[in-house]
Amino acid sequence: ATEWSSPPLEGLLVEREGLGTTMVGRGSVNHKGPEGAFLAALKAIRAAGRKLPVNLVLVCEGEEEIGSPNFRQLVTTPRVLAALQKCQGVVMPTTMQSVSGTAAIELGAKGIVELELIASGEKWGRGPRRDTHSSLKAVVDSPAWRLVQALQVLVLPDGNTPAIEGWFENVRPLTEREKSLIRQSITPSSEAQMKEAFLVTHWINDLPFDETLIRLMQDPTVNIQGLVAGYTGPGGMTILPSRAVAKLDLRLVPNQTRAEAVKKLRAHLDKQGFSDVEMKVGGGYDPTETDENSLLIRSEIEAYKRLGVRPELAVRLAGSWPGGTFTQPPVSLPVGRFGLSTGGFAHAPDEYLLIDSTNPNMGGLVDAIVGYAELLYTFASIK
Repeated sequence: ATEWSSPPLEGLLVEREGLGTTMVGRGSVNHKGPEGAFLAALKAIRAAGRKLPVNLVLVCEGEEEIGSPNFRQLVTTPRVLAALQKCQGVVMPTTMQSVSGTAAIELGAKGIVELELIASGEKWGRGPRRDTHSSLKAVVDSPAWRLVQALQVLVLPDGNTPAIEGWFENVRPLTEREKSLIRQSITPSSEAQMKEAFLVTHWINDLPFDETLIRLMQDPTVNIQGLVAGYTGPGGMTILPSRAVAKLDLRLVPNQTRAEAVKKLRAHLDKQGFSDVEMKVGGGYDPTETDENSLLIRSEIEAYKRLGVRPELAVRLAGSWPGGTFTQPPVSLPVGRFGLSTGGFAHAPDEYLLIDSTNPNMGGLVDAIVGYAELLYTFASIK
């Protein structure tokens, strides 16, 4: 909380140059703000004495940030599943507008596996069973170095390309249509804006921007979120840690699955001689794919047009959300994210949602509410 300019749960209204009045607070844009806007649209329709043009099933969870470990169980319970099987699509309320005012329509999202790798003297049978003095490193094995060595076998020496055996065998390459959509989305300022937003100066291998975006959409990844071992406070502490933990996320693309990824990672570690390194999977889900010709996507495109907003098809979200829970059996529905307005710094200090826009190309909170109502009526009218 000390990194925030205001208390993260206060919901302070702050003016943001080039945008307008924003609400700063944890969850403002990811995703309480958009969800609140959708519910406000339902309330407005009811207050106007109108009947909803479609029937709705509302499903929510609060575990997405840890890989939605219980979401599939919820969705496939008999009562929820029976309701969903009467539906024609699933919408996730989200702010999808760019600064130029266009709105992205994503045709999918990467899947994810959240896990920990743990090296310990106890499981290894070498090194100390509890933290000991670092002077003993001359004669005592280190579980921390053991973990580092295990991590090194997961990627090639470039630190970027997964080296897990069989990792790419089910990866579906992007089609020429998908690559074309990516290239069509590039503007003269796209690369500079993205580098500034991500605070980077180079892409992997210094690839051209279009190839960078294709790689972003197409490649599965092995990422280290964090490393924890021994003493991490100020100054030094002469200890030899008995335990080291790496927090990882694995991003998956079609046609990989969470089950496949977990199985292959475990087999790879074992084959490389690291069977003692524990693997604790916290959550995760498969990738998401939706046909651009589905009723839902066509309705989103038409709704944006009726709202005076230019829609842009996007191949997939490089991040993850559990849409695959709905696109795969036994539910098997198209899914999509939808919404006007914008925000930023999701999961980070000073997360914000645009409330009153001063940008003529972009909507605020009221526009987002109107947008959800428009989507419902458009969906009901599209054949």
